[in-house]
Amino acid sequence: MTVTEAVQRRISVRAFTAEPVSGAVVREILQAAAKAPSGGNLQPWRVHALTGEPLAQFKAIIAGKLGAPDGAEYNVYPPNLWEPFRTRRFQCGEDLYGTLGIAREDKIGRMRQFGGNADFFGAPVGLFFSLDRKLGPPQWADLGMYMQTVMLLAQERGLGTCAQEFWSIYAATVAQFLDLPEDHMLFSGMALGWPDESHPVNTLRTRRDPFETWAQMRGFEG
Repeated sequence: MTVTEAVQRRISVRAFTAEPVSGAVVREILQAAAKAPSGGNLQPWRVHALTGEPLAQFKAIIAGKLGAPDGAEYNVYPPNLWEPFRTRRFQCGEDLYGTLGIAREDKIGRMRQFGGNADFFGAPVGLFFSLDRKLGPPQWADLGMYMQTVMLLAQERGLGTCAQEFWSIYAATVAQFLDLPEDHMLFSGMALGWPDESHPVNTLRTRRDPFETWAQMRGFEG
């Protein structure tokens, strides 16, 4: 698979099979992703991977806290989101629930689908990404590049992923379970596993604006 193919095929997988992923493969992906760029080579990422009994224990803890989150470490989206970002986010949600046949007025169905985050959408591997609290936005960007590299390397191997900033609202619980140092904060989680190709949710392809909407090219010929 080429990099271009991996980029084109990668989606946010929201339904996985129960087939396990070997520790060797997970380590191979996480270690290879460390070639991702970071300003000054700070390599700000810290990663925790859970599967098997530890993952089951963590899920049990979260199940007891659903509906009572810890409080977010940061705003996943800015308050009072403005255009065109508001419409993009709205359309993404409508497309997702439409794929599943969940009507706008079906609040329970929508909450149930959103709650699938707490189960990593059935994935056999849960990843958590954190970094030192004293680091700034440039290092957050570095961590994002690391995560993207993880997702593309997983795609190359036929695996699926779903990045989950959902976990920011349970950051204290995650930090306690993982024994994160106090000077580290959770940025995101990620589901990793084999996509359930039969599930309709995995047919969703989010829309992208035309190139001319967000890019300019100057000085090029042709």
